[in-house]
Amino acid sequence: MDDGRQAKWWSRPATGRPGRDEPESRGGREGDAPSVRPDSPAPTGGAAPADSPACLAAGQKPQEPAPSRPAGPPLHEPDVYSTPPYGGPGPWAPAPPVQRPTPAHGTPVPPQAVPLPPQPSPVTPQATPVPSSSSQWLQYDPWGAPGQPLTQVGPPAGTEPGSRKNRRGGAFAGMLLLALVASGIGGGVGAYVERTGGLTTVELPQASHDNGDRAPESVAGIAASALPSVVTLHVSGTAESGTGTGFVLDARGHILTNNHVVAPAGSSGDITVTFSSGETAAAELVGKDSGYDLAVVRVKGVSGLKPLPLGNSDNVRVGDPVVAIGAPFDLSNTVTSGIISAKQRPITAGGEKGDGSDMSYVDALQTDAPINPGNSGGPLVDTQAHVIGINSAIRAADSGKGTERGGQSGSIGLGFAIPINQGKRVAEELINTGKATHPVIGVTLDMKFTGDGAKVGEKGPEDGPAVTKGGPAAKAGIRSGDVITEVQGQRVHSGEELIVKIRAHRPGDRLELRLTRGGEERSVTLTLGSASGT
Repeated sequence: MDDGRQAKWWSRPATGRPGRDEPESRGGREGDAPSVRPDSPAPTGGAAPADSPACLAAGQKPQEPAPSRPAGPPLHEPDVYSTPPYGGPGPWAPAPPVQRPTPAHGTPVPPQAVPLPPQPSPVTPQATPVPSSSSQWLQYDPWGAPGQPLTQVGPPAGTEPGSRKNRRGGAFAGMLLLALVASGIGGGVGAYVERTGGLTTVELPQASHDNGDRAPESVAGIAASALPSVVTLHVSGTAESGTGTGFVLDARGHILTNNHVVAPAGSSGDITVTFSSGETAAAELVGKDSGYDLAVVRVKGVSGLKPLPLGNSDNVRVGDPVVAIGAPFDLSNTVTSGIISAKQRPITAGGEKGDGSDMSYVDALQTDAPINPGNSGGPLVDTQAHVIGINSAIRAADSGKGTERGGQSGSIGLGFAIPINQGKRVAEELINTGKATHPVIGVTLDMKFTGDGAKVGEKGPEDGPAVTKGGPAAKAGIRSGDVITEVQGQRVHSGEELIVKIRAHRPGDRLELRLTRGGEERSVTLTLGSASGT
């Protein structure tokens, strides 16, 4: 103790606990005797004073006794419950461990020797072993000599877990620093590669070059077979000009196209043909027919022409795949594909002149293959690259008044082509005679009739009879006012449709017609006549 007084610890009383009315002695006061354990021998002659030789270490001078505290009132009221540390220790307080007397402040105490068990043979003197105990009181020895290492239980100094953790922490910090530096270097290299495109020249993977072969029935195969036979026509006349398409019919240089394609040239205009290879040649008109909207031109001095094979339009079925080739808006060698959407569509086109001389009547093939201005006269081919139709007209979204020819409206998937069977017959006649013949039945129709069917008029041209005398209709017994409703079993709803159905046949063909007369239905058979076209 720093105050020179003897330490006093709580201990169990040797006798029973004093009553609450009896005051107990207070520890730490001068003049009080130290408490002792019941099993300790009672001190004789009272407690030794703090300055007695027994309490002094060797060489320590006795200290002057502390002055006595002046008498006066107590510092606090007595504890009636005898609660430690002011009262006597209770039975619940544990006995403290044995304590050694505390030397005076600054007095060195030599370490006490611990007896060793007898050894069978002499050994080299070793350091004093530290008693092994799990008690916390052995972790620190307050009576050890100054400058001596503290008494501790555990591994030798420098091997405790704390030192190991410190070393591990240092290693982890070093590894973390190394990882940060490496990531910074990697990020810098990545940024440089991204900005500069890499450290070396970039070469992207690519498929090897093939020989360009495609299946013959594919669109590419069809186009490769048909394109050398397709040409682009540039027509110019005194008043107008235009662009269209045609295809080679034979090695002699005959090319089939639409009549409205070559019409701007008139009788003195120029027609220039450009082949798929880019070569050009002048062409001359062989013959044309406005009723069928077909024309034939011929190029001279050109060798190596490849005719485009003709198919059979009667074999076509709805849904068959087709390919259209042409020069829409003067974009030559344009290929589009689709299917046959319908057959025997009664189409009328033209009529810009107002006198009906330029009207065409076509029992057309309908297709959804895109057809645009400039495609006119081009081939519509099947999967064998055989021509099954001549692209001639489209239904424009902004017209609403029938079929447009050569207008500037784009395709909406409603394209119409003249069947090649009809085109073949007309082309042969134009090449051989310069004119085409039309099949006729010898009647004049009432084109203003609004009922269902085609009505035979009351009067013919120049107030003549509506039924030509000696003609096919007269021979079949058809009269003025009869309403024709069917041709070869196909329903007819108007006069235009009757003309289309008749022109879909050749002169000399026999047809069966159904008609209504006075509310009664009749069937007649006739043989088609012939008339020259214009």
